[in-house]
Amino acid sequence: MAQTIRSSGLEVRGATKHYPGTTALDNVDFHIGPGEVVALLGENGAGKSTLSSIIAGVTMPTSGQMTWNGEPYSPTSPGDATAVGIGLIHQEMRLLPDLTVAENVLVGRLPTKGGFLDAKTMRDRAQAQLERLGFTGSMNRSVRSLSVAGQQQVEIAKALMLNASLLILDEPTAALGQAETDALFNCVRSLKAEGVSFIYVSHRLAEIAQIADRIVVLRDGRKITEHESGEVSPGQLVEEMVGRPVERLFPQTAGPQDEIVLSVKDVSDKAGRFRDITFDVRAGEIFGIAGIVGAGRTELVRAIAGAEHRTGTVQIDGKVVNADKPQAAMSAGMVLIPEDRKQQGLVVSDTIENNIALPNLKRLSASGWVKPSKVRSFAKNAAATTHMKGNVAHPVSSLSGGNQQKVVITKWLQRNPRVVILDEPTRGIDVGARASIYEVISQLASEGNAVIVVSSDLEEVLGLAHRVMVLARGENQGILEADHATPKKVMELATR
Repeated sequence: MAQTIRSSGLEVRGATKHYPGTTALDNVDFHIGPGEVVALLGENGAGKSTLSSIIAGVTMPTSGQMTWNGEPYSPTSPGDATAVGIGLIHQEMRLLPDLTVAENVLVGRLPTKGGFLDAKTMRDRAQAQLERLGFTGSMNRSVRSLSVAGQQQVEIAKALMLNASLLILDEPTAALGQAETDALFNCVRSLKAEGVSFIYVSHRLAEIAQIADRIVVLRDGRKITEHESGEVSPGQLVEEMVGRPVERLFPQTAGPQDEIVLSVKDVSDKAGRFRDITFDVRAGEIFGIAGIVGAGRTELVRAIAGAEHRTGTVQIDGKVVNADKPQAAMSAGMVLIPEDRKQQGLVVSDTIENNIALPNLKRLSASGWVKPSKVRSFAKNAAATTHMKGNVAHPVSSLSGGNQQKVVITKWLQRNPRVVILDEPTRGIDVGARASIYEVISQLASEGNAVIVVSSDLEEVLGLAHRVMVLARGENQGILEADHATPKKVMELATR
């Protein structure tokens, strides 16, 4: 029987993409009508990005056909897709860091007056879009100076300026807190009412029921199932995504010991981003830090690790750690897994083995020389400890997001730290890799280390932590024991 071609919206039939030695997408059918939000789910490598890239003109399919509003559609570049009203908002941001917020939002479409840039109109238009997303910063700030969440909002606003009829959102809330996520969802609902469609790619399954009309699940490049409603239990979605039941996402971790490993007392930021923060972390404890974006979470842990200026006292096992000196913190047994793995945690163009070796060169060198064979052996043994996939001789860029994050974690764990700080440890990572990283975190605590987890994902903080400190406007609003740390209580403190 011949397939019906819909006269409106996007229709994808038999989309297939072969690469040497692998099939990234295998005969996938997909459709989305005007004013729909369709969630596209699957593990890393399931084919979500490949399908999105084909629709957006980034990647050419090996075979298959598409129609857009009843007409044949075969884009050969992102410009072809943009021209007909289809835009892709990448998870990896494509901003110009030294330009202002306003310039980035309107890049390529800068308004002019009398042959010159109309700066006021540019700022007004950018601000109108960003206010829809809850952004409150200056339009004249350089994008480089923004937080990851702020940069994500600019990326989204830039796409909204296209007046697109179909937007593909790839992990749009990965860097956003609850307030920013709510603002984004309100914007999506508003545009949806105007007939704009959204393909919504996310690993945050709790969000799906809030925003999606339908759900399409991919696994190993094939469409596994399609749900005609967004209200499907996360447990069922996880099983469909990974092909097996996942009994428990968050591992059980034994309670902390009495011994205090990390002591933070009256720590403040010279720029005023956080003030008078005091807390202790005991051996075997996972200590969560929650709060809305801009609360000072990342700035605080970077200061504790010596990467930002601070006042106050930080002690590890009773010994004072010198301020503003990352090397002093590392020597004392502290490591920081940063929130932006590609910009701050990895040399993406280099090999996995060299990345793992970098913080461990003293251990690998003999008389000032480092043997490649020793580096490879060291990296292979290290990778096995976190179940990292991939040939260590290959570049980091060849790995999925989950395995890239495992490289960052792996390289620092080889230093046998006493204090491990993980800032947004599973941002943009699929559920399978996420569960694996949670096991590593739990294991670190069970070995008697002090572990700090900072996350915008409230479920993650509450699922892992023995205690949760809630920051708001740079101040400690309270520390909750796990038994009393409910989403409602955390958000009450976070919005004081």
